[in-house]
Amino acid sequence: MKRSRTGMTSSFRGQIVILTACVTAFAMIALTIVLQLILADLSRTNVDTVLEDRADAVVSTVSDADSQGLAVTSAELDTGVVVYDAQGASVAGVASSALADIYDELSTTGTTTYRTAGDTARVLALPFLSDAGDQGVVVLSERLGPYEAAERYALIVSIITGALATAAAAAIAAWVTTRALRPVGVLARTATDWSEHDLSRRFDLGAPTNEITALAATLDTLLDKVSAAIHTEQRLTADLAHELRTPLTAVQGAADLALLQGGLPPYAQEGLEEISAASHRMSETITTLLDVARNADSLRQAATCSIAAVVDDVTGKPAADGPGVEVRVEVVDHQVAAPHSVAVRALAPVLANALRFADSRVTVTVAASTTGMVDVVVEDDGPGVGRGDPDRIFQPGVSSTGGSGAGLGLSISRRMARSVGGDLELTDAGPPTRFVLRLPLA
Repeated sequence: MKRSRTGMTSSFRGQIVILTACVTAFAMIALTIVLQLILADLSRTNVDTVLEDRADAVVSTVSDADSQGLAVTSAELDTGVVVYDAQGASVAGVASSALADIYDELSTTGTTTYRTAGDTARVLALPFLSDAGDQGVVVLSERLGPYEAAERYALIVSIITGALATAAAAAIAAWVTTRALRPVGVLARTATDWSEHDLSRRFDLGAPTNEITALAATLDTLLDKVSAAIHTEQRLTADLAHELRTPLTAVQGAADLALLQGGLPPYAQEGLEEISAASHRMSETITTLLDVARNADSLRQAATCSIAAVVDDVTGKPAADGPGVEVRVEVVDHQVAAPHSVAVRALAPVLANALRFADSRVTVTVAASTTGMVDVVVEDDGPGVGRGDPDRIFQPGVSSTGGSGAGLGLSISRRMARSVGGDLELTDAGPPTRFVLRLPLA
């Protein structure tokens, strides 16, 4: 089972952790906004209460005055408190220069009025009637700086708390999901290993009473199906190989016997030699396919071969198609971890396909890559394989554009390569068309 480590979103555990962190962060942001709104409302209410208490105190002082008319001394007033008469003339107190315009505007108001001067102060204008029946207005202000500072500190605390809560939630989610999903990962890795090396093993955790035992039961069922499918394929392959070998042996024996008798006309001699050669090639192909179907794992460790010898063997055979096509070979020899026959069967269909569609030239290049593989690049100057899904041409029964074959060559070639841990890819649909056969270094 492959596990990507390039990012947290590549695993189910990472997705849960990220989702938990996002939900927690969203909740903390919403909570911070609500808290700031509540604090702003409380601050405004507190400021208004303070202004009202101070204004009532001033009105009480003015109402108790013994002199006729509004008589208030400035010494009795706090800073920023001004008393105006009915005509809006200042009786006592001095307004700050920053709020002078607002004080003048509110000096003749007939209703209780609140006014906010930016973020610096809150102003209250309170009309009153003295005991002597004289009307007046008291205007006073309260600085908002301390309240704004309290809100700012609350915001900082909320942000820090939200960040810590988000980090803690993510850490807890990572710890919980790691412990919860560890048995699932073990089951998946074990099932993968068994499916490749020992199809008879099973978990056998009993009846599915929870998610883990249910997964184990599902994997046991899947392993049963995989084992049955592989055994069915092996039996089918063996039966087909037997059914094909019997008539093929008869054809090959008859052709060889006729050649041994001699005295044949040239055209008959040539035809029998071609029949004998084709029979030998078909026999080798059947044997190789049968070995791959039966012992795909053991083939990876069974033998090594020279990639130069493989290329020489494949390019040295006469091509059935592509007359007049030049084959250029550039080989750096390496030992590959694959039997010679398997490597030949992996490369031969690729070269045959290139020869079939090339206009004038096919190039075979061999070089070792940095990934522990040997890359055999087969490039032709033909019209290309058309656009679309590049893997489609590797499907059994799908022929390249304009092809007349059964569409099995490239499919068999890829299967041969993958049976020894390599692969076959179409890296450029052309023109020019470029296939890369990768085989593991020995």
